[in-house]
Amino acid sequence: MSHSTVHPPSNRPVATGVNGMVTSAHPWASMAGLRALMDGGNAFDAAVATAAAIGVAEPYMSGPGGIGMALLYDASANKVRGLNFSGRAPAAAHPGMFGSAGEHGTGPLAAQVPGNVAGWLTIHETYGTMELERLLRPAIEYAEKGIAVTAGNARTMIKAAPRLAKFAESASIVLGPGGRPPAQGSRLRFWELARSLEAIAKGGKDEFYRGALAARIVKGCQDAGGVLTADDLAGYDAYWQEPITINYRGHVLNSMPPNSSGFQILQTLKTMEQIDCGPDVYQRPETLHYFIEAAKLAVTDRIEYGGDPDNVTAPLETLLSDEYAERQRARIDMGSAAVVRGERFGRDVPNDALAPGTVDDREGGMTTHFAAIDRDGNVASVTQTLGGAFGCAVAVGGTGIFLNNMALWFDLEEGSPNLLGPRRRVDFVLSPIQTFRDGRFLASMGTPGSYGILQTTPQFLMNVLDYGMDVQQAIEAPRLKVVRDREVDMEERFPMHVRRALEDMGHAVNVIEAYSPTVGGAHGIMADSSNGVYYGGA
Repeated sequence: MSHSTVHPPSNRPVATGVNGMVTSAHPWASMAGLRALMDGGNAFDAAVATAAAIGVAEPYMSGPGGIGMALLYDASANKVRGLNFSGRAPAAAHPGMFGSAGEHGTGPLAAQVPGNVAGWLTIHETYGTMELERLLRPAIEYAEKGIAVTAGNARTMIKAAPRLAKFAESASIVLGPGGRPPAQGSRLRFWELARSLEAIAKGGKDEFYRGALAARIVKGCQDAGGVLTADDLAGYDAYWQEPITINYRGHVLNSMPPNSSGFQILQTLKTMEQIDCGPDVYQRPETLHYFIEAAKLAVTDRIEYGGDPDNVTAPLETLLSDEYAERQRARIDMGSAAVVRGERFGRDVPNDALAPGTVDDREGGMTTHFAAIDRDGNVASVTQTLGGAFGCAVAVGGTGIFLNNMALWFDLEEGSPNLLGPRRRVDFVLSPIQTFRDGRFLASMGTPGSYGILQTTPQFLMNVLDYGMDVQQAIEAPRLKVVRDREVDMEERFPMHVRRALEDMGHAVNVIEAYSPTVGGAHGIMADSSNGVYYGGA
């Protein structure tokens, strides 16, 4: 039986550079970061510029009202640091505030305290070398002069239009006469957002979290029916964390600790580590079956242990250990697909669904990712989001700022470790990854895609580390995602005989379109330290 080549054709050649590189979901955002590098800034300056610009170029993905996380490699100290700016629920938040309908993704009640601005400015304060106003200038210019609406922009805004139309201020920013979303090729300006970015450039964190801009955000949210208060904003700041790490086939992989769900990615890879994953087994049905089953085990553990670390403790030392990976591998039936409960907590669990692994001694939307690297080898890897498209769909206080809807990622049922509560941090999927080999930076890769992030990220990491692909090939190779029960979403680009072989093992294969956003849209940078060359893919 034949199988696909290890080097699938790429739509785009791999990008190369020697003095630095920025990779993001939109060329305007990448250009903002490149302008910072070309003017003498470092990777951290470039990341701040890119972070602000991507919120204008793809306004439904992220912005000042969103949240995020970052991995930052300081080459001079040879140290990776994690920065958490994932926000918190307001002090007045509780599971019953959404009523019996359970719809908690649209409207101001869905908003968490925004963390992005705290994250950007903490990066700038700690590692930046350029004036903040200079770094935010491209984003301000884009907002004033307008973005050219791409085909992807237009499709997303068409889908978001019914939600935006519920709120007059939101509709006035994005929608035209009669509630029409902007067409491809038109120009969309964000005057109010430009003024808000200018205020942030001048006043920094104090302006956004305690100043006049904060007051407008709070009043706008409360006028719309939300519970965000001045104290919620004033009490928030980003904070540093030690990354969690694993060794994988001679590489050190870094991710963010909880409340990030990044441990699911690392756990999946640890389960795969002892399996023959050389180039000759790429896309073999047996290899894909093993990966699918490993992903099911990891997602089951994440549902059990993911949440605010102040309220639930994930036993990471066990979950990411060689011994636990061996026990998990023993649970995989190479001839039959197991049943998985789904992607998140819920009372409706399929019969015979996998249980979490034994960890004690009794058994021995919408997200965006970008990265920047400079000539000195500093690396910034950032993932940020509004949650859904335009977040909760509410723009507040004449600021042009859309608030996130991260309450949607909390559970509302008692018994969940990820239950909504006052000032709680949500278990969420943002999980940038940095990879090192022999003590040197090798790769920064990340992807949007909601819960799919946790399954597609290990796939393109394996494409690089196991199958020898370059960063562009790794990103463009076909992907799959475990859904629920025995269901697996697979891009139509997987060979027919592979899909049929998986069905023979009991998998219920759902064929999805090629390059489907449900399995992410990754961006990455790799470094060839011996030659001083960087490679980028998107």
